[in-house]
Amino acid sequence: MELTALGLSHFWSQADVVIQLTAYLLLAMSLASWFLIIWKTWAWLRVRRASRQLEHFWTATSVDSAVAQLKPHDRENVFVPLATGAAGAATHPASAGSLAAQIDRSELITRALRQRINEAAGKLESGLTMLASIGSTAPFVGLFGTVWGIYHALINIARSGQIAIDKVAGPVGEALIMTALGLVVAIPAVLAYNAFTRVNRIVLGQLDGFAHDLHATLTIGSRLPSQA
Repeated sequence: MELTALGLSHFWSQADVVIQLTAYLLLAMSLASWFLIIWKTWAWLRVRRASRQLEHFWTATSVDSAVAQLKPHDRENVFVPLATGAAGAATHPASAGSLAAQIDRSELITRALRQRINEAAGKLESGLTMLASIGSTAPFVGLFGTVWGIYHALINIARSGQIAIDKVAGPVGEALIMTALGLVVAIPAVLAYNAFTRVNRIVLGQLDGFAHDLHATLTIGSRLPSQA
């Protein structure tokens, strides 16, 4: 067998159904990973743009006009639900006889802010579980293809009764390719997961600071230092 014939097309043509299905699975995992990476990057850019508008929020004369400064129809703006939820808890009293009516306004605002922060955290973390799963399982999927390729090489050696390069080159090549594919899929997913986890911590810190200022403004009419 000529060395020039040992290309990817040759290995693919010699691969059995198991190797091909494993390769398709890795391809699907790679497409899902890159879709999440692009989507989360776009969403983070929108959140970053919204965070730059927070100073304009505090220059408004009312909460309604301040929310309008934050582009309330932007679904990626995680700061709008905090402002609207806190304002609603401050201006709309609970119905008489309810448990909420027994709580003072400060606690109602705190509860509304806590709920909105939890919702924002869930929104920011969406997709990260799949990225983590792809990053942790893709090498093992590639390893399965590697083991299967080596198994084929051993079967070919057993059938021929001798070690011949043309009998083991195909299966061994499949094994090496599957190992490489598993790493190619896993590495971007792991790096993206770590990057988005750090970004989410920064955004949640900004949400906490914004919620602190909102609570102070709606309860005592002034913004307190973040360390208060």
